[in-house]
Amino acid sequence: MNLSYFISKRISQKNSNSFSSTIHKIAIVSIGVGLAIMIISFLILKGFQHNIKEKIFSFGGHLQVTKFTLSRSYEEDPISKNMALFNNYANYKYIDHIQEYANKAGLLKANEEVEGVVLKGVSNTFDLTKFEQNITDGAFIQLNDKSTSMEIMISQNIADKLDLNVNDDALIYFIQDPPRVRKLKISGIYETGMEDFDEKIIFGDIRLVQRINNWPDSLVGGFEIFLNDFKQVGYYQEKLEDVVGYELYIEKISDKYAEIFDWLALLNRNVVIFLSLTLFVACFNMVSILLILIMERTQMIGVFKALGATNKIIRKIFVYNGMQLITKGLLLGNFIGISFGLAQYKFKFLTLDAKSYYMEFVPIEWNWGIIIFLNMLIFVMVSLVLTIPTMVISRITPIKSIRFD
Repeated sequence: MNLSYFISKRISQKNSNSFSSTIHKIAIVSIGVGLAIMIISFLILKGFQHNIKEKIFSFGGHLQVTKFTLSRSYEEDPISKNMALFNNYANYKYIDHIQEYANKAGLLKANEEVEGVVLKGVSNTFDLTKFEQNITDGAFIQLNDKSTSMEIMISQNIADKLDLNVNDDALIYFIQDPPRVRKLKISGIYETGMEDFDEKIIFGDIRLVQRINNWPDSLVGGFEIFLNDFKQVGYYQEKLEDVVGYELYIEKISDKYAEIFDWLALLNRNVVIFLSLTLFVACFNMVSILLILIMERTQMIGVFKALGATNKIIRKIFVYNGMQLITKGLLLGNFIGISFGLAQYKFKFLTLDAKSYYMEFVPIEWNWGIIIFLNMLIFVMVSLVLTIPTMVISRITPIKSIRFD
C-alpha cells in the first residue's frame, strides 16, 4: 500500500467547516476558474478566427488563379476555361472545388445617388453553401443555362447608401469605350462587416461581364480554388504552379488579404501571453495554498518524523494532496468552460456589434485537442511546482514542530 497516498486521502477528508477544508475549496476554485477562463478564451478565439477566415474564403477561395500581369486594376486579363485543372480538378485529390469568376468595375446608380462598385460575375459553379452565412435579406441571384441573369446581390453598406431594398431596380454604368449601362434588379443583400467586401463588391452573372467585355463564353477572369486542407496552402500552391504554367499566377488568399491574416495571427500571440499569465497565477496560488497547509500540519509532520518517516514520504503526502486538489479543480474548470461554450454555441446569448467585430454574436469553435492540451498543461505544470513548497519540510525538526501552535 502507498502510505503517502493513504495519508493524503485521510487528511483531505476533514470536517467541511475546518480551516483546511476552506483552503481546499479555495484551491479547487482557483484552478477551476483559471482553466475555465482559458478554455472559454480559446473557444472564442478559434471561433472568431474561423468565422473571419470563412467570410474571406467565401469571397476568394483559398487560392486564386489569374493571368500574370503587373496591373493593379480590379479587372483581370481573360484566361480560358478549357484547361485540365478546371475541367478535371477531381483528379487532384487535395482540391475540394474550383469556380470561375470575372470582375468588372462600374458605377451603381439609384435614387439620384451613385456608388463605385466592382461587379463580381459568377456562374453555376459558385459554391453558395460557403456564402450563405453572409446573406441577410432576399436570395442569391438566379442563374440558368439559357439566358443572362439581370439580377445582382449587393451589400447592406451599398444598400444603405443608395436606399435600395430587395426587388428594387438600379442602373450600373461601365466606363469604357463606348460606355455601357444595364438595368439590374436587387435579388438579395449580404453583410460581412468587413469593409474590403461590403464597400464595393456586388455579385452578378459572369455572362454579363463577358458580354460587356466582348469575351466569348470560354474566357473568364480567373479561378478560385478551395483546398481540402487550408493549412497546407503553401505546399499546394507550389504544386499547382507546375500544373498551370508560367503565364498564370497563383495567389494565396492569405497574401491577398495579408493585413487581415497578420491581425488574426497576432491574436494568437495575445492568447499565449494570457495563457502564460493565467498559468503563473494558478501555480502561485497552489504554492501559497500548499505552504499554508504545511504550516497547519506542522505538528503532524513533527510526529511523523519522530516515528521515523523520511522527508521524501512526508513530501509525497502533500504532493498527492495537491494533485487531488488539481484534479478536482480541472473537473470544475471543464464543467464551467464547456457548459458556457455549449450554451453560447446553441443559444448565442452574447451578442456583438457587427460593425466592430464582423459578426453579430460571440463565436464558438470546438477544438477538443486544445481542451485536452490545456488540461494536461495545467496538471503537469502545477504538479511540478508543488515540489517547491514541500522543500520546507526538510527544515522542520520533530521537537520544535510538536510544540508548534
